[in-house]
Amino acid sequence: MPDETIHAAAGSAAAFASSAGRASAYAHASSATTANTKGPLVWLDMDQAELDAAYDQSQYAPNQEQVKRRRINNSEAAIRRLGPPKCFAYGSAPIEKLDVYTTKQTNAPINVFIHGGAWRSGAAREFAFPAEMFVNAGAHYVVLDFNAVHEVGGSLFPMADQVRRAVAWVYRNAETFGGDRDRLYVTGHSSGGHLAGVVLTTDWTEFGLKPDITKGGLCTSGMYDLKPVRLSARSSYVNFTDEMEEALSSQRHLDRLYGPIIVAHGTLETPEFQRQARDFAAAVEAAGKPVTLLVAEDYNHFEILETLGNPYGLLGRAVLEQMKLSNA
Repeated sequence: MPDETIHAAAGSAAAFASSAGRASAYAHASSATTANTKGPLVWLDMDQAELDAAYDQSQYAPNQEQVKRRRINNSEAAIRRLGPPKCFAYGSAPIEKLDVYTTKQTNAPINVFIHGGAWRSGAAREFAFPAEMFVNAGAHYVVLDFNAVHEVGGSLFPMADQVRRAVAWVYRNAETFGGDRDRLYVTGHSSGGHLAGVVLTTDWTEFGLKPDITKGGLCTSGMYDLKPVRLSARSSYVNFTDEMEEALSSQRHLDRLYGPIIVAHGTLETPEFQRQARDFAAAVEAAGKPVTLLVAEDYNHFEILETLGNPYGLLGRAVLEQMKLSNA
């Protein structure tokens, strides 16, 4: 077991009010192949249809679009209250920019957020909602923009390169926005959780930097070994190769992991996303690295991210503690 496993329940009336519908969707997805004859096993005890469903969030989160609209609305509200972020270019491509929401404190710690979207969608502006929590706690909040996989020939390598270069830029230029580069943390969700794992296991000496530029990280609802992902329907839009699977599976490069990490998942996520989190946390612990596994009871893949914007929510509380910041 990881150093610490924390289970937290969804405490709102709304969470329980919708539980029946979500449970129904969960049961429907898990029995996707029972109406037909189960096919040959492709991964663990899953046939192709089950594996495809296990990497398709819509099969397990019927309120996906509702939560997305809520996130975007909350992000726009945060921008109105905080004012527009400072925008910097970390590369030459038009998309290679990052938004910085600055705190009033000087020489403040930094949290870099990498958004999800199945590697196919998402934009920095849509993930501004946690900014208030970080800014009020005395930290800078940085959100990255980067290409979608279909814009770069179906390869994850350019996306990994972009987020790595963005984090390196933040480290090198932290002083320009009042940041402390020696207190740099990374957070990612979903496919952004995958990319956060890639960042946290990067050999930064290849960028001319010291190996431990990141002091910790939060990987929630991500993928840390790409082998089963490669076997799933996601291979219809990601051109996986042996090299990609090996290089971008963070679970296989834990020798390059520095600083404590938090790994999280919800109990209403797909079985594979839950397993990926458990196995990653167990592998980190087996490697002798500090890790905490957070389990959000009755949260699905999209709902769990909402707790990042709340200093008393599961993810918000955990990341502030990791950064040694108060949630008061």
